[in-house]
Amino acid sequence: TGSTGVGKSFIAEALGHQACVHEFKTACFIAQKLFTELKCAKGDGTYFKKLKHLKKQDLLILDDFGLHPFDTDARLTLLEIMQDRYGFKSTMIASQFPVQKWHEIIGEPTIADAFCDRLVHSSYRIDLKGESVRKSYRQKDF
Repeated sequence: TGSTGVGKSFIAEALGHQACVHEFKTACFIAQKLFTELKCAKGDGTYFKKLKHLKKQDLLILDDFGLHPFDTDARLTLLEIMQDRYGFKSTMIASQFPVQKWHEIIGEPTIADAFCDRLVHSSYRIDLKGESVRKSYRQKDF
């Protein structure tokens, strides 16, 4: 977790790249795009196929977690993904919001509890602090 520009996505992608180098199946998604894709998959009949694909990934990276509000479908899908992966596969989440705010972001307390219980209590956390790296790059250009 950390504010905009501190390197969350860079670190997540670098770890994902390293997982690929070591031949681990890895998938990386912007969280909102994944939930939109899965919502469309319910309509075209490919939802369970896509969930099965996600379940097979050794590492699933969800970037920009919580930037968009979770509707009921997204909440349930999030929990379903975590239930499939818990104890078997690795999941990495990059978010601007501290973990303490995830209950509020997810919205439904019971689903938020179930999700956080499966993810947070068995995880390593990195809380990044500092200025946006993009600002320092922009200043160097001038």
